[in-house]
Amino acid sequence: MITKGVHFLFEDFEQLIRLHIGMSDRLDENRSESFTLMHCDFSEIDIKIIDQSLEQVLRGSDCIVNFGKDYFFVLPYTDKFGAAAVNKMFEEFFVKEIRHFAVSYPIDGESPKALLTELQDNVSRKYKNDLKFLDFIVYREY
Repeated sequence: MITKGVHFLFEDFEQLIRLHIGMSDRLDENRSESFTLMHCDFSEIDIKIIDQSLEQVLRGSDCIVNFGKDYFFVLPYTDKFGAAAVNKMFEEFFVKEIRHFAVSYPIDGESPKALLTELQDNVSRKYKNDLKFLDFIVYREY
């Protein structure tokens, strides 16, 4: 069986975003929406069903990072419209609405910190979920 989606440790999330920014800058001359970072709240879904959904919904090039049942997907060469289609596939799989939000590089930010700040602010405003665990990236000093 071919595994779809590549799972990364949460501790590597920032570097994963940096990698995609670097690849996008190298390969996408017009700097269109090179990749989209999507957050999905799977808090009300059994982990075994989540794993099954990842196999069915994602492509082999998609990346997965999770912190508990907060899942983040890095979707290469996907704009927000494409991310909405991915979320719709999850909703059809689970037969329920999934709280989600997506940001795209470079339109919504040009660094991991900018993208995650935009994501964190919007998820907090829209769903009252502050994603405080992202603070270690957002407020990191370099």
